[in-house]
Amino acid sequence: MIGPGPGLVDPGSADRRRAASELPLPTPRRGVSREPTRAVWIAVLSTVVVFGALGMVVVNAPNWPLVQHDFFDGKEFGDALPGLVKGFWINVQAFLIAEVVILVLALVVAVLRNLPGPVFFPIRALVTIYVDVFRALPGLLVIYLLGFGMPGLRIPGVPTDPFLWGVIALVLVYSAYVSEVYRAGIESVHPSQEAAARSLGLSRLQALRYVVIPQAVRRVIPPLLNDFIGLQKDTVFVASLGVVEIFRTAQIKQAAHFNFTPYVATAVVFLLLTIPLARLTDWLVARDRRRGMGS
Repeated sequence: MIGPGPGLVDPGSADRRRAASELPLPTPRRGVSREPTRAVWIAVLSTVVVFGALGMVVVNAPNWPLVQHDFFDGKEFGDALPGLVKGFWINVQAFLIAEVVILVLALVVAVLRNLPGPVFFPIRALVTIYVDVFRALPGLLVIYLLGFGMPGLRIPGVPTDPFLWGVIALVLVYSAYVSEVYRAGIESVHPSQEAAARSLGLSRLQALRYVVIPQAVRRVIPPLLNDFIGLQKDTVFVASLGVVEIFRTAQIKQAAHFNFTPYVATAVVFLLLTIPLARLTDWLVARDRRRGMGS
């Protein structure tokens, strides 16, 4: 067949070009690139080298056999673990009770601190003093002051349970911190949100309840989880009041057997609880970042 001569256009060429442009682009074959696999192997190898070197330094230390006996005795670990887990239930109770109260009290403090107008200045001043004072005081000091001071007053009707005063001290300290997290979340909501709610006929309180606070709480969930990881660890401070929780149990067992392995077992129990919470917090932060980037 003889094609079109010079200067002439093949009438079927446009159709062929259009059909060719509609063909799907070839997708790269899976497994062709070895960069991810290579990176994984490099990461694994470097991790093994680093931790292997650290392990060699530790096990070759002059006093390693003595330290191993005093801190990593398998028999002591197995004997201490059931009692530690039983004592840890006291820490869990303190954590759960304090967390529920903190979530409510801190939100109230944050809302009161954001009340507008000069008429609410005394309330704002009081809650600001509360936040500043309890953020400045060490938690252990607050536990000592309340746990020993309040029962020492011998006021009729005032409870003397050390567990109760330990939880109250934790609530006061952590509510000050968490209220600042709530306040940051409330202030991060654009004022136009409240203005739009007010234009629809909602009162200031209704706009705060149905529009501002729900958005603020969703934004501060990751930092809230970080605070509650710290709260879970700080429940061991109630042992200073004589409460037999996990840390106090470890102290008793250490004094009875002159071995520090129960402290290591206590650390393992906390690691098994706090590391999953930390990874959950990281996942929530990464998810919020992806949402913010629109991915």
